[in-house]
Amino acid sequence: MPHKKEAYKEELYGDEVREKILEFAEEGFDSIPEDEHDKWFTRFKFWGVFHQRGGQESYFMMRLTNANGRLKPGQLRAIGEVARDYCQGPADNPQFGNGFVDLTTRQSVQLHWIKLEDVPAIWERLESVGVTTRSAGGDTMRNISGCPVTGRDADELIDTRPLLERFREDLRGDNELANMPRKFNISVTGCREGCAQDSINDIGVEPAHKEIDDEEVLGYNVRVGGGLGGKKPRKARSLDVFVTPDEAYDVVRGFVELYHDHGDRDVRAKNRARFFVDDWGTEKIRKVLQADYVDFELKTAGQDIREQYTYNAGKPPAEGKADHVGVHEQKDGRYYVGLSVAVGRLTADDAIELADLADEYGTGEVRLTRRQNPLLMDVPEDDLDALLAEPLLSKHTPEPNPFQRGAIACTGTEFCSLALTETKARTARMLRWLRDNVELPDDVENIHLHYSGCTADCGQANTADIGLLGMRARKDGEMVEAMDLGVGGGIGEDPSFVEWVRQRVPADEVPGAIKNLLEAFAAHREAGQTFRQWTESMGSEALVDLCEPEETTYEDPYLTDAKQSWYPFADSEGPATAVESPADD
Repeated sequence: MPHKKEAYKEELYGDEVREKILEFAEEGFDSIPEDEHDKWFTRFKFWGVFHQRGGQESYFMMRLTNANGRLKPGQLRAIGEVARDYCQGPADNPQFGNGFVDLTTRQSVQLHWIKLEDVPAIWERLESVGVTTRSAGGDTMRNISGCPVTGRDADELIDTRPLLERFREDLRGDNELANMPRKFNISVTGCREGCAQDSINDIGVEPAHKEIDDEEVLGYNVRVGGGLGGKKPRKARSLDVFVTPDEAYDVVRGFVELYHDHGDRDVRAKNRARFFVDDWGTEKIRKVLQADYVDFELKTAGQDIREQYTYNAGKPPAEGKADHVGVHEQKDGRYYVGLSVAVGRLTADDAIELADLADEYGTGEVRLTRRQNPLLMDVPEDDLDALLAEPLLSKHTPEPNPFQRGAIACTGTEFCSLALTETKARTARMLRWLRDNVELPDDVENIHLHYSGCTADCGQANTADIGLLGMRARKDGEMVEAMDLGVGGGIGEDPSFVEWVRQRVPADEVPGAIKNLLEAFAAHREAGQTFRQWTESMGSEALVDLCEPEETTYEDPYLTDAKQSWYPFADSEGPATAVESPADD
């Protein structure tokens, strides 16, 4: 029997939902029948409008979309102005204040504390500069990830912009495909680093070459069925298909249509595309794809370049970029400057100032990475020193310490109903403590520390050097926020997921566990060995012993009441009310 949400979507979904949102916005939040909240909030997600967690009734999150993180001139400024004017919560976040922009691991943007009545004005402001929220959430094709410096990368193999734009306009723009069995992620890689992370997407195309008619042809291999979450992550599996750049759209669309038509709509816990690939197998998928969805003969896979992948791959810095942080030369002789934004959160004022800097020193274009960081594009060499001297770049620096550089954090209990722990404020605090209390070897540029507030793993904890998943535990007779702690994940040539070495560690003991582990790494690693390489050499038993939880000088004001954390969660119905927030250092 189909899930109840399938009935909601069958009745109304996709583009038609927009008019209902506008109607409810005009009449006010209370015009949504209380017994129909689940139905309407399910539908709203297609247009990027998500009701925030319990206790924050009448407030919404808004998610924006783009193609591979590209924000054209004027777009970041509009986003920052919306955050400033419409995203003010009832209390200041103790780390980040009020009115902020969250950068996501799908190269997108999230805004919080939005009132439904303000959605029409927000849409008008964003859409005036070409920013949309359509297909940003719900059971549909989400933001398409790709190399954020495509078209600018000095060493890229394929400029993927035309393909990405076609996916955005023709595939995600097709309302007939709006109602998917579940959310669906597409990635397009054209670079040598593999920064679109095809291995954790529902379908991904990656650079490859193949001899066809005695000619070496550059194109893509196709992988399907990757994804994280539920402590059952999957690596995307080869479909044994090679496509030319001209064929890539049709094959990806074919798989989208196949999953749309045959994906399970009954059991939502097991109907993501990765489970569909488990059930059908790549051989059957390829056969049906050829027979029913693609009108040209599929070629077998070509020779890929995965051995060159370095993005979040756990390789030494000398072998290539693990991220886009720092100053990098473009193919046209100009430069892009990658900033490190701790846990991906910018204040509205910082976002607007960043847009000003993009205009002053570049072409106004800003791009977003899968590591929650922004890039300032097209900076002439003569202007680099002046840009690097700007005060904002001392806060969001292109030369961060290894902990800030490697950090990712999901939304957490601050806004998410699924999360079990607070994430962003805690991570920001933890990063400072680790910076001040752990000494790493000079050649270690980053430690990828990823924190997800629940097993859905939006923070990609499974792919981290050190992954943290939100849990709960009892300590001294009280329920406290806790974490499972895993080590040794990464993407690259050989994707691997973390090994969970500690479970339900109280949150205030986690920094001590990380400190003990990293001090062992620093003391016993071989010369030049990365953290991922070291963990692979150590073995499970030793890692469990070395990762000993411990109380330290670290203090955590967010750990004592599990789901209630620091933020204002009202016990009664209606908008959340302001409460006193704990002071922070």
